[in-house]
Amino acid sequence: MRLKTVLSLLAFGFTLHTFAQAGKTKITVMASDHLAQIYRKDKPTTDVLTPQGQKAMQDLTNLAAKFAPDMILVEVLPERQREIDSLYALYLQDQLNLETLENGRSEVYQLAFRLGKQLKLKRIVCANAPGGTSQGILANGDNIDLYTQEIAGLRKEVSKLSTGLQNGTLSLKDYTVLLNQPELYNLVYRVRYIVPARVVNGKFKNPDAMVDTAFVNPQYIGAELTSIFKNRDYKIYSNLATAQLKEKPKRMLLLIGAAHIGSLHSILQDDTAFELVPATTFLGKKKQ
Repeated sequence: MRLKTVLSLLAFGFTLHTFAQAGKTKITVMASDHLAQIYRKDKPTTDVLTPQGQKAMQDLTNLAAKFAPDMILVEVLPERQREIDSLYALYLQDQLNLETLENGRSEVYQLAFRLGKQLKLKRIVCANAPGGTSQGILANGDNIDLYTQEIAGLRKEVSKLSTGLQNGTLSLKDYTVLLNQPELYNLVYRVRYIVPARVVNGKFKNPDAMVDTAFVNPQYIGAELTSIFKNRDYKIYSNLATAQLKEKPKRMLLLIGAAHIGSLHSILQDDTAFELVPATTFLGKKKQ
């Protein structure tokens, strides 16, 4: 009887686990640079509005469509949801001219809107959150050399990508695919969330208004910087979690800057409501 009871409990537990897995929302976090910001007038390969740029956007859209999200979320504050709703409605009717629209090169319009229309989605969801600051405000303290060396290494890797895009050896498509490789976003994660904690006994240099210096402890100055970054990511995560709770989507795609990928992955992988799907599963793996 005891053996039968144990086996029954194991079977029941397996059934519950299987049900829980089936009820999870699949979520992927896809990195994109801010396409309007990387545009250089004298570097046509950075322009999403050229025929080559539009082809790259469509190629990326086709790859992302393989994931088949039924909810797309973007790095726009929820306060702008009505504006995004109106613009998306015009886009669906082919009445939105992105060449004349202010910030029309943005990945929100070039990728998220395009993907949403291709998948016949009714809405694009705003999921950004206020906060964050410049990593440059951490400029002194014990062990600051460790931090500056890590930043220099990251900038070197990012510079390779930017140079490749600007001189035409990298297409906008390949540039974006490379941003989604774990080798890069894990390097960013280390610089933003791991290494700063080793810097102690310092002061922020020219902190902006988003930094509440009244509660900053100089003894843990590096950890204070990390907490600012992480605080914003948790707010973004809150927007994702509440959208999932309200709409019950089966597959969510968040389009956001590469700096957030590692941090959001670390949060989402511990949330039993989600099944994290790396963007490389549909974008593919690529080495620089």
